[in-house]
Amino acid sequence: MTQSEAKRAFVRKMFDGIAGTYDLLNHVLSLGVDIIWRRWTVDGLCPEPGWRILDLATGTGDLGFEAAGRSQEIEVIGADLSIQMLRRGVDKGRGRSDRMRFLCGDAETLPFPDQLFDGITIGFGIRNVANLEAGLHEMFRVLKPGGRLAVLEFSRPRAVVFRGLYDFYFRHILPLVGRVVSRDPDAYRYLYESVMLFPEGEAFCRCLQTAGFTETKVNRFSFGIATLYLASKSSVEVVC
Repeated sequence: MTQSEAKRAFVRKMFDGIAGTYDLLNHVLSLGVDIIWRRWTVDGLCPEPGWRILDLATGTGDLGFEAAGRSQEIEVIGADLSIQMLRRGVDKGRGRSDRMRFLCGDAETLPFPDQLFDGITIGFGIRNVANLEAGLHEMFRVLKPGGRLAVLEFSRPRAVVFRGLYDFYFRHILPLVGRVVSRDPDAYRYLYESVMLFPEGEAFCRCLQTAGFTETKVNRFSFGIATLYLASKSSVEVVC
């Protein structure tokens, strides 16, 4: 098993294990601010009526539901590795939105034809992609020319004092609460470790540009706890 395959299997098993408490912990641990962050993410994507949107690492579908709620003419497909998370999303969607569908899919090998989607969102999931380069190239492939990408991810505050509090919370408080509520402290320990390893800010923008995206923008939320990355796929074909 390759390193990428091992990480993919670990992520799938981890999220299957915490699916039942995932939404509760998200809202409690962020004091509900995650709801606002998702709203701002869809604001940044600026979806238009008639759009087809892919919500990657959809989990239980919160970001996808936010996008689908912007217009009766927006269709959303939520894809995730975790079957248990998807089942929760399907349950939440009953009576909530008939414009969001769920499927099991890997960001590195998306089961879609080229240029199918007008927009792509991914919330708190890009750092879980085993092969980041492959995942970004797949997103670029399935996005239409002129389409837009919005990536919401945790990041590290820049202010020294606040960053110290943040590190203490992520390293000690969050795994403790995770152990009590979900009985899986490893999942929330992994959260801290994966955030620390993620190439945030301009480094991630360079990854987006290498994959072919243009017009990359960075918006930091809540003192830098989370960051929204926006990018586009050029509508102009470059002929060499």
